Amino acid sequence: MIKGWFIGNFNPTLYPTNDVEIGIKEYKAGDFEGSHYHKIATEFTVVINGTVEMSGKEYTNGDIIKINPGVATDFKAITDVTTVVVKIPGANNDKFIE
Repeated sequence: MIKGWFIGNFNPTLYPTNDVEIGIKEYKAGDFEGSHYHKIATEFTVVINGTVEMSGKEYTNGDIIKINPGVATDFKAITDVTTVVVKIPGANNDKFIE
């Protein structure tokens, strides 16, 4: 799978659907994603292990972050980290860089 994404309307996928996108994401300490937002999808990030910073706030094991459409966030791995990310609905071309 590409960058951990395994369910959604992309290729390769284990289950093609527009209803949802699901990915297991692994980052090394210091990895960073710039600020972005979605116009359609609500994004949920579950921190499985490690510590991240999103929009200036720190999250750790077991935390669940909900990002509503139109709300921008960035992402920084403070430690090595594994997350599960769910976007509902799955919406191609719905990532907008600030």
